[in-house]
Amino acid sequence: MASVRKKKTRGSVFIISAPSGAGKSTLCTGLMGSLENIRPSVSYTTRAPRHGEVNDVHYTFISEKKFRNMIGRGEFAEWAEVHGNLYGTSAKRLKSLIRAGVDILLDIDVQGADKIRTSLEDGVYIFIMPPSLKVLRSRLEKRMGHTRERPEDVARRLAKAREEMRRYNRYDYVIINDDLQTARREFESIIIAERLKSGLLDSRWVKKTIFQQEE
Repeated sequence: MASVRKKKTRGSVFIISAPSGAGKSTLCTGLMGSLENIRPSVSYTTRAPRHGEVNDVHYTFISEKKFRNMIGRGEFAEWAEVHGNLYGTSAKRLKSLIRAGVDILLDIDVQGADKIRTSLEDGVYIFIMPPSLKVLRSRLEKRMGHTRERPEDVARRLAKAREEMRRYNRYDYVIINDDLQTARREFESIIIAERLKSGLLDSRWVKKTIFQQEE
């Protein structure tokens, strides 16, 4: 796998969006465990860390003052306010990974995805959808027992989910996360197919390796 990946001229950016509770984080974690040379884009956020989250691994946690200073300096490829907290993607971090030939999983909401379309020339957009709002409500209520969220927070997230799911057709791919194993296979298949696109292949490698005996 590693030797094949060296033939790429640049990394690809996979923009992943989903309503809260659709299983996006679980799918992204599973994908990075099964495929090489793919990393998450670590976003900046002003929200407090949840149980088990590590700074600069899950998110970079900063104050609102520092976040807004970064906005002023133009350091974000995109940023958005979600559920009262600020989230942003560092343009510098993205460019560094792309140049290194690393594929990036960019976990952002639909608002952030809309913004990054204006600043990112090439991106693969994937939307993860729950099988129904009923299932989504059940997942959110179950998660509520492990967080500080209240019933009104669940209602707010469900209302937001309805808005987000209406915009599914702005994405290149849609995965309906009903069965986790099936959704994982579909997710992995998208990444593999995108990696095989001819435009990503280093033409210098092709000339040297495939045609060297003809020269």
